[in-house]
Amino acid sequence: MNEISSILLDNAVNEFAKLPGIGRKTALRMVLHLLRQSENDVEAFGNAMIDLRHGIHYCDICHNISDTDVCSICTDVSRDSKTICVVENIKDVMSIEKTQQYKGLYHVLGGVISPMNGIGPSDLEIASLVERVKNGDVEELIFALSPTMEGDTTCFYISRRLQNDSIKMTVLARGVAVGDELEYADEVTLGRSIVNRMPFDYNK
Repeated sequence: MNEISSILLDNAVNEFAKLPGIGRKTALRMVLHLLRQSENDVEAFGNAMIDLRHGIHYCDICHNISDTDVCSICTDVSRDSKTICVVENIKDVMSIEKTQQYKGLYHVLGGVISPMNGIGPSDLEIASLVERVKNGDVEELIFALSPTMEGDTTCFYISRRLQNDSIKMTVLARGVAVGDELEYADEVTLGRSIVNRMPFDYNK
């Protein structure tokens, strides 16, 4: 028997419970909190979610989230356009930006190669990265992928695709522990890993 007597309340709880890391008890607290807010505040919350879903873009160049076709990082003329930091997802861009140690551009792959999960190179933004390198004036690629087997496999695959191009390829210093996800690294460790990056050896 459902412990919630209101169908409307139950429906709202079910939707919140779909969010990652949110159970029904936490979802219920969130919904009850919203019920205590003014109607205008709740409408503003709902409209923000709707606007996010309908208005968000993915940058045509780096695939980061953006309010426009090209994100603010890619259009920032003060950033180093000759250096591209390759990351797995948007959260990694946010993590690196918080360090304030990196002033180049990004390329968001949208994941890593993982045959066990059915994710191959064609499922990621690897082809567009190769095109950016070949058609631009890129001098360095920084592989800022999590130091996992899948992350290392992805670095290796991309490096092989670009091994005939005269481009410097580096990887984060292993201040980030092997097997850790990049997003969970603290800002100081991540910042030092970027500053002290090392050449990537694709012959290993």
